[in-house]
Amino acid sequence: MGMSSGGGSKSRATLSEINVTPLVDVMLVLLIMFMVTTPLMQQGIEVDLPKTSSSGVELNDEPFVLVISSNQKMTVAKQNVAMSDLRSKVKAIFETRKNKQIYIQADRKVDYGFVAEAMAEIRAAGIFNIGLITLPKEQ
Repeated sequence: MGMSSGGGSKSRATLSEINVTPLVDVMLVLLIMFMVTTPLMQQGIEVDLPKTSSSGVELNDEPFVLVISSNQKMTVAKQNVAMSDLRSKVKAIFETRKNKQIYIQADRKVDYGFVAEAMAEIRAAGIFNIGLITLPKEQ
């Protein structure tokens, strides 16, 4: 479909194609931005909650249980532990232990942020297998 111009003998066709080069440039920039920002969004702590219908966990040696009371005091084997000392103490304890698993028994009234902070300190010490001790729901 050509359009004729005033008095010339040549007819010029209008260019009706879309230039996709700017579109590809924008899409590549967006792709790079998403690739850079996606790992930053995955900083949460993975929690594998225990199933209440299971029969229990077999333990070969004494389990490591961190107890958090309702007034946010942490104890390990009847010894008080401050949040600032948790990472170093956990790292020291687990240097010699074969079972690298921690169970957290937190009171229901403890703030979620405090438990999450304790879990972050445990993960910073190099222990990634963290379990939560709960009571099964009554039927």
